[in-house]
Amino acid sequence: EVQFVESGGGLVQTGASLRLSCVVSGASLNSYDISWFRQAPGKEREAVSCISTRNRRKFYSSSVKDRFTISSDNAKNTVYLQMNTLEPEDTAVYYCAGTTMRLITSTWSMSTYYDYWGQGTQVTVSS
Repeated sequence: EVQFVESGGGLVQTGASLRLSCVVSGASLNSYDISWFRQAPGKEREAVSCISTRNRRKFYSSSVKDRFTISSDNAKNTVYLQMNTLEPEDTAVYYCAGTTMRLITSTWSMSTYYDYWGQGTQVTVSS
């Protein structure tokens, strides 16, 4: 059974940093393109960043570009999201998601393309 498990969330102050981890079990990381989504209370789920572990392409939403960095460690079957200069607007439940599709600029942010989802990890940024 393929599973995606997130960790690393927490409560931090504005300007702080956090690193989220998404561990993939039951399959090789190289089989997937993996993204981070987030959902704040009362808002729609938003795509944050994506990495293709096969061709090393990375995508970012405009709201996090230059603050967040996505990376992967194939030996650990883990994808990371380094989040710097956090703002209260970053408060949300963060989910990692995976797909066997090779995502491109026009598709990576569309949640319908993803087959596997983690349970989420809460990130709260206080002002």
